[in-house]
Amino acid sequence: MNPAPGYKKYPGHRIETKPAGVRVRVTFKGEVIADTKDAIALEEAMGGSKSTVAPVVYYIPRKDAKMDRLVRTSHRTHCPFKGAASYFSFKDGPENAVWSYEQPYDEMGIIKDLLAFYPDKVEISTS
Repeated sequence: MNPAPGYKKYPGHRIETKPAGVRVRVTFKGEVIADTKDAIALEEAMGGSKSTVAPVVYYIPRKDAKMDRLVRTSHRTHCPFKGAASYFSFKDGPENAVWSYEQPYDEMGIIKDLLAFYPDKVEISTS
């Protein structure tokens, strides 16, 4: 078992994950980097309120992304609710533009090995 410690410290914090139900496309300088109908939408809310901590984040299966355009970096971050994040940069592009939870806490198993892209480094569209 690998439970997230953040919920004990912040019991009002809520993370909702669900199938996005839309097609999600990620492009960089006009090149399609990811295209999927299988994305997971993640929303975070604090204190039981309806207000979100951040915009919806779409987590995309690696099979639907051009992994050959990405290179793993040594950058790491940690979330007390999701776990340790690994990062990827674009070859000849923005650094640490993509993150992934490869060993997430139990509560976030649904996003294991999926990719999330920083919206200020790529274009993300839904349809």
